[in-house]
Amino acid sequence: MYATLAELGKNDPLAAFFPIDETEAVTVASCPIDPTRQALAIIRLQGKNRLKRLHWGLVPSWATSIGMGRRHVHARAETVATKPSFRRAFKCRRCLIPAAGFYESPVRKGNTQPVYFTLPDRRPFAFAGIWERWYDRGNADAIYLSCAIITTVASRSVASVHHRMPVILNPRAYGTWLDPDNQNTRAMETILKTDFLGELIYRPVSHPVNPSANHRSDNTRPMAQMRLDFTPGDG
Repeated sequence: MYATLAELGKNDPLAAFFPIDETEAVTVASCPIDPTRQALAIIRLQGKNRLKRLHWGLVPSWATSIGMGRRHVHARAETVATKPSFRRAFKCRRCLIPAAGFYESPVRKGNTQPVYFTLPDRRPFAFAGIWERWYDRGNADAIYLSCAIITTVASRSVASVHHRMPVILNPRAYGTWLDPDNQNTRAMETILKTDFLGELIYRPVSHPVNPSANHRSDNTRPMAQMRLDFTPGDG
């Protein structure tokens, strides 16, 4: 579950952190995002970087229904270039998914304490993502835009909680990543391996993080009195 930044208007402070030319966003309160719900994403269309809303859970263009998106919330960096559901999007429809942080729960049995990850300086960052268009065959005007977050093997600072983590792109890679004309998938795979930010910090958060109705600002309140003993998962 990922805590997105607030969606802002024309004078969007996100532009100070991300390459945004146009935005469709409307100001709302920041809140965690669950699979199939809409999240903010930056995509390049007609030469401009546009901040749009995409459903989290990628629906391939050939899918028979949008329900397929529930199975495609994440795309593994190791297979995103070859898996049929992802390979076309990875080649020419990559996106940035701005975030303030993300929640994770340990995979160790008996330990369900969720934690909240951020960069050490708490600045906004962007997940590496891919996106797709899906057209409803019964309604030619209905276009469903969706995305998936690319994951990789956890860095040292995340591995004590979970063995996987989302790819957080280094800002220097934003332009190359967004360019749909750059269809060199090997070069994109290299970016996933070398141009990511892996040093994160985390703190425990109050129960419960799920469901969406329970998402409150105090979910990320530090709980320093708790003694945590996370170990790497084996899943």
